[in-house]
Amino acid sequence: MSMTIGLAGKPNAGKSTFFKSVTLADVEIANYPFTTIHANHGVAYVQTACPCLEREARCGLCKDGIRYVAIDIIDVAGLVPDAHKGKGLGNSFLDDLRQAQAIIHVVDASASTDPEGNPINPGTGNPDNDIRFLDYELEMWMFEILNRNWAKLSRKIKAENMKIEDAVADQLSGAGVSVENANYALHETNLYSVEPTKWTEDDMVRLCRSIRKESKPMIIAANKFDAVLGSQAPPVRAEDKTVVLTSAAAELALKSAAKAGFIHYVPGSKTFEITATLSPAQEKGLESVRHVLESNGSTGVQECLHRAVFELLDMIIVFPVEDESKWTNKLGTMLPDAYLMKNGSSCRDLAYKIHTEIGDKFLYAVDARTKMRLAEKHPLKSGDVIKIVSTAK
Repeated sequence: MSMTIGLAGKPNAGKSTFFKSVTLADVEIANYPFTTIHANHGVAYVQTACPCLEREARCGLCKDGIRYVAIDIIDVAGLVPDAHKGKGLGNSFLDDLRQAQAIIHVVDASASTDPEGNPINPGTGNPDNDIRFLDYELEMWMFEILNRNWAKLSRKIKAENMKIEDAVADQLSGAGVSVENANYALHETNLYSVEPTKWTEDDMVRLCRSIRKESKPMIIAANKFDAVLGSQAPPVRAEDKTVVLTSAAAELALKSAAKAGFIHYVPGSKTFEITATLSPAQEKGLESVRHVLESNGSTGVQECLHRAVFELLDMIIVFPVEDESKWTNKLGTMLPDAYLMKNGSSCRDLAYKIHTEIGDKFLYAVDARTKMRLAEKHPLKSGDVIKIVSTAK
């Protein structure tokens, strides 16, 4: 299963600009609600130091010693209050978002949009309410799915001695909820100790709130912060979430300038280098972007991606090879692949990631750095270069 990060938020918060800044995809960006009608799919990248920096030769697959690992990004239609009831493009939004393992919630930090996404005077909106309403919509979406036929299903659980977590996960499978998510939430809410036929609607809402947190972990991109630098715009708060100040517009300007050959810019950096002769207008534009970088340390966009992948989803990057001496595959390509894997994954997990048969016929692994033989349950570390030995042909 590929990793998918969802971009969510109300209309006009800057989601499409954020999406384009990480993918350079051709999407429509405009100052009115529901510019995004259908979900946009694209590819973004997280970064890690390439192990080839430890060798005399470079692998040819990294850039300036940085390896870029692809992740899927989905920019869903803008969300408005009561989306779970079908308001706005709610049904489409929620259906698209079920594909995401984590969510970057793009919030208008300049507070210049109302709850429906219409432009208002900067500073008069309420970013805190925007954060809460997305949580609420997701929770109520799950509740309405779970609540369908629950009276009948709860009696079946009791009569057939079904596992509650299996029943809940099956009912919410269309929302991307796993048995593990359901099991965690049932314990957290203490509903394991309550007969399912006696659950109240409040119990089920509490359960769905816990499932939402576990199945759709979220980070807040407090976007457009640069529009209110030095002003008294309300701060963006989220008690149980990480908040990252972002300027998707600045990131898009930098990526576009780099693509055109005007500057050298590494995504996530606090600076850039001008590499071409610019017009006065171009120089002025880039200087305003430089001010954003100086005020925040970066545009925040790449930080959001990294924190979603490496903190929320707790992933590591592992490099499988076939020749542990040269760090190459059978074609002689150095460090040909870089896999995102859950922290705590084992050598056998990596074998299965490469191919099912290799996992089934796993013998042992080799740490390409130390040449030590590793057992199937040996936990991998981020940056490991590993050879898998298997009887598979």
